[in-house]
Amino acid sequence: MTMRWQSAMAAGLAVLFGASAMAAENKKKQPDTSRASVESSATANNTTNETKPKVDLAVYKLSPTDVIEITVYRQEDLTTKRRIAKDGTIAFPLLGVINIGGKTVEQAGNQIKELLAKDYLVNPQVSVTVIEYAKKWFHVVGQVYKQGSYPIPDEETMDLMRALAMAGGFTQIAAKSKVTVTRMNGDKKEIIPVDVKAREKDKNAKPFPILPDDTITVPESIF
Repeated sequence: MTMRWQSAMAAGLAVLFGASAMAAENKKKQPDTSRASVESSATANNTTNETKPKVDLAVYKLSPTDVIEITVYRQEDLTTKRRIAKDGTIAFPLLGVINIGGKTVEQAGNQIKELLAKDYLVNPQVSVTVIEYAKKWFHVVGQVYKQGSYPIPDEETMDLMRALAMAGGFTQIAAKSKVTVTRMNGDKKEIIPVDVKAREKDKNAKPFPILPDDTITVPESIF
């Protein structure tokens, strides 16, 4: 009886160890999908970031509610972070209230440099950095599927084709060749005609930039 029980136990243990070994072997053969998923996600994110059109600070004009940081080399007490007021002004140590609205970061830096050099510092080195961009919008009306106002993403530029895509694209009765972009140029309203139909066929056509508060109008085609 004891011999039979021992034989049964031995057989049971052999089956148990055999099953464990097979499970371990199968686990080794399975691909590490978690790592592949992470790598794929990272690659997708990198691709997305690389294709975003960044703001060209050489031409970007500082606007109300932009948040900027101003640093002066070796003058830590002058490091200042400010949100630009609605009238384009900020308060800066030593200088008081100054107007930098409508200037590029380089122009603003040069302005502060000149004011500091005039009465306070010898050859100050000033840098201006945009930390947070004000929300800016453009508008699309007429023969598109989703008329409305759309934000220009932070730290990005917007072009006409992308703007139209955000508005759902043209309807079937849109006059693609008679699109207009209305924008304010100082105190004057400017209406710019854009032949989108021709631009779609021209592979060498440069992107048409859309600026904050631009209104894109797509008229109805007359047959």
